[in-house]
Amino acid sequence: MTPRAADRARYDRATAHLDAPVAVVDLEAFDANADDLVRRAGGKPIRVASKSVRCRGLLERVLARDGFAGVMSFTLDESLWLARAGFDDVLLAYPSADRAGFAELSGDAKLAGAVTVMVDDTAQLDLIDRARDGGAEEVRVCLELDTALRLLGGRVRIGARRSPLRAPAQVAELARSVARRPGFRLVGLMAYEGHVAGVGDAIAGRPVRSRAVRLMQAAARRELAARRAAVVAAVRAVVPDLEFVNGGGTGSVQHTAAEDAVTEIAAGSGLYVPRLFDDYTSFTGRPAALFAQPVVRRPGLGVVTVLGGGYPASGAAGADRLPVPYLPEGLRYDPREGAGEVQTPLLGSPADDLLIGDKVWFRHAKAGELCERFDALHLIEGDRVTATVPTYRGEGLTFL
Repeated sequence: MTPRAADRARYDRATAHLDAPVAVVDLEAFDANADDLVRRAGGKPIRVASKSVRCRGLLERVLARDGFAGVMSFTLDESLWLARAGFDDVLLAYPSADRAGFAELSGDAKLAGAVTVMVDDTAQLDLIDRARDGGAEEVRVCLELDTALRLLGGRVRIGARRSPLRAPAQVAELARSVARRPGFRLVGLMAYEGHVAGVGDAIAGRPVRSRAVRLMQAAARRELAARRAAVVAAVRAVVPDLEFVNGGGTGSVQHTAAEDAVTEIAAGSGLYVPRLFDDYTSFTGRPAALFAQPVVRRPGLGVVTVLGGGYPASGAAGADRLPVPYLPEGLRYDPREGAGEVQTPLLGSPADDLLIGDKVWFRHAKAGELCERFDALHLIEGDRVTATVPTYRGEGLTFL
């Protein structure tokens, strides 16, 4: 029996009492992935990206482990909810225009002490001030640095379009604006190198492209390491007691951790290891989060149909955004139908061994987004479900 076949047997036994659709997290794999992230971070703390987990119980589980400290959230509403629930170090990774949220934040000492908001423009500070509604608490602020690699005099850009702040002088000027503005305190700097941390460099069947990605990422790491160090030095000249410099992501943990200027690493997807993280040379994780759909039809030889399953991930549309049929091994989509909203035909010889009611296990393309489809995660240890925990959706929350 192959390791994947053994996992399928375990998951089927563990969930035999549960009807599909169902989502699970293999705790042995989850914990092993957490240990590997800590090893790669080389002693620097890992801030957990909540968008890649979206389950309060599992956020609490990983933060109880040595090597993890703090949450990186994705909306202000989520940040406030986490702070009210007892999470005392929440970094909002994206600017917000949530006026009601800013009024609540600036009017509550506990929330203001626990949540740090993201800023890359003085207009965002203006919005917060207008939203205060009498709230006088000091708002903790983090500045974000643009990490994109620019080539050919800036005519070619590789990297996400995020912050407009790029040069040390630009970031230092905004740091001075925050420092001299009443009601704000600059505490951190963040730089997320998504083109390094979130792009696979060992694409199956694409050796030339893989080589090109590796060359690009090596150049990007060199350029960003030098620029990030200069930016941090410029900001510390304005705010010597800066609390943290956050960088990285699952795919670049060990590279970012090697930079002296960085004090903490962000990661989250590496806990679940979705299918987009199969194409990396920098690390190998264990798939921990899966979902199962039930076989409901057998249209013919070598074909079964499962209920639903059309759960595409965000990003530029493409086949790599679809969940992948994972267990049993050897199933594939019908190219004319793909993953469907209400049914999904699957082709391949393993289909002939599947019966009506059997489970087909899938891996989502991206971490976290799976939890927007399920209200609970069943936690598996060995061949048993030992706990069931609600996702954000299961707690009645949809932040985005």
